[in-house]
Amino acid sequence: MLRMGLSLHTIKGIFVSHEHTDHIKGIAVLSRKYQIPVYLNQTMIYNGCVNVQSDLIRKYNPHQPVVVGEFYITSFPKHHDACDPHSFIIKSGETTIGVMTDIGRICEHVVRYFNRCDAVFLEANYDEDMLNRGKYPYYLKNRIRSGKGHLSNREALELFVNHRSNSLSHILLSHLSKDNNCPDLVHDLFLEQAKGIEVSVASRFNESKVFHINKANVFFNCGRRRYTRL
Repeated sequence: MLRMGLSLHTIKGIFVSHEHTDHIKGIAVLSRKYQIPVYLNQTMIYNGCVNVQSDLIRKYNPHQPVVVGEFYITSFPKHHDACDPHSFIIKSGETTIGVMTDIGRICEHVVRYFNRCDAVFLEANYDEDMLNRGKYPYYLKNRIRSGKGHLSNREALELFVNHRSNSLSHILLSHLSKDNNCPDLVHDLFLEQAKGIEVSVASRFNESKVFHINKANVFFNCGRRRYTRL
């Protein structure tokens, strides 16, 4: 955010998709320091699995939009090995952007909301051959491909090809495994099926350029892995 000239004081809310450490580490300090509301679902609140100052906790319910400024954020359940995982779509005016990472397999909810998107961050975590031949222990390979882990390039591509909306203009491939995927490989795989849709790969280390969605003059940025700025 600093490199893009953005202040942390501009953040109006943090939405937690699930309680894994790479998603929640630092939330307690960040939210307290800047007094940022943190949105959790009822299961997360009940289990106390995300440590947040109580007066900053807000609740989201699946399929019910939460209004933050001009944005309508709607959560939906997904398959992942967490207590009650969700992904999100964010709507502003007539434009809808999806944030769909950490998904074990394609389900009816993912299809339903993917089909609404004008742009989407979509997980393409691993190449199946690279995972099979790679150095990960057998139990971890099984966890990744279990249906509660992550989407392969092939699974993500099937969703993209079979369920994209006519208005989809940008696909940002996200949450790539460092060891079991290759940015060029997955970029080229999707580009073959893009039919004019802009295909980008979110870097693990740097923010992306800012993208412009013509439908409603909406701007967004894919950050390092999965962050959205509308």
